[in-house]
Amino acid sequence: MRIGTYNVENLFNRARALDQRTWSAGRPALEAYEQICELLEEPLYTPDIQADILRVLRKLDLLNGDTAKFARLRQNRGRLLRRSRKDGVFVVAKGRGDWIGWVELTTDRVDEQGMLNTARVIHDVGADILGVIEAENRIALKRFTDAGLLVGGAPRYPQVMVVDGNDERGIDVGVLATGAYPLVGQRSHVDDTDEVGRIFSRDCPEYHFATPAGGRLVVLVNHLKSKGYGGKVASDATRRRQATRIAAIYRDLLAEGITDVAVVGDLNDTPESEPLAPLLQGTDLRDISTHPAFDDGGRPGTYGYCTARNKIDYVLLSPSLWARTTGGGIFRKGVWGGKRGVLWPIYDTMTKAVHAGSDHACIYADIDL
Repeated sequence: MRIGTYNVENLFNRARALDQRTWSAGRPALEAYEQICELLEEPLYTPDIQADILRVLRKLDLLNGDTAKFARLRQNRGRLLRRSRKDGVFVVAKGRGDWIGWVELTTDRVDEQGMLNTARVIHDVGADILGVIEAENRIALKRFTDAGLLVGGAPRYPQVMVVDGNDERGIDVGVLATGAYPLVGQRSHVDDTDEVGRIFSRDCPEYHFATPAGGRLVVLVNHLKSKGYGGKVASDATRRRQATRIAAIYRDLLAEGITDVAVVGDLNDTPESEPLAPLLQGTDLRDISTHPAFDDGGRPGTYGYCTARNKIDYVLLSPSLWARTTGGGIFRKGVWGGKRGVLWPIYDTMTKAVHAGSDHACIYADIDL
């Protein structure tokens, strides 16, 4: 069988701030969005919090109107703000319970050719179980697979599952599976907490599959905190908390007698990084990219230019799976190869960067079950 993971960067609609030509162009809006979401959840809007709300809304260009380039203010019931020509703009809601609404990121349609190349990557990799990163929701993923991932007129992946997570930008994690591996159970960890608070930026769902030989295989799908915005110290600390919790979930599965476990996804850090140490060094999970039969195409990375510092996508295998691993690889034909797209072979349908299936490669492991 083949187990893989692929960051599809949304399938139909993607937040405009995430899809700028350079990361720095959208970063201020993403940072402001994270701040405003936290501020609006405060139970009581003190004068200091009101001042912070106005300050962050100004960064998002939402002070004088509910719609801006990167974000939109929804005031569905009650009012957060009052805008007056005479008195200016001020917060009228007393706290979270005084109004119903939120700030959301504006989205753009994903390039159609890019969408087709995303499907092409998934077809060509042909994983039996594929962790999907940055899917909008289950309905979007189901429509995508039913329309674009067919074999003999039938969906390649009749099993499609996404549980909405904690990311308000609409980027969740899910799984696709062929009929040969029935999905027989799942657990969400979306509300797991520690002494700091809620742990996962998205979720760390457990997907339990039956194998043809009657065994049980569990796949944990992850998308850890990005380095892209927010302070380094805080984001590193969040990833370490997340890695620590994944390691604990893994050990709990082993204690239940489930030995065939794979941890897959975009961990947003490199193998030697301190934040990932609880998972990569504190457990007996093995990284498929270290297998002697693994083919990385001459580059260790899975993102961007695919250098060593861009090795952020993983398939980690428990010892029982590792013992039966026959190989694996990184599939890059859907990734634009550098500035001119020539760093590695790409699809002939990719004539410019926007046509890329993703800026992440698909990584996979082959296992003899």
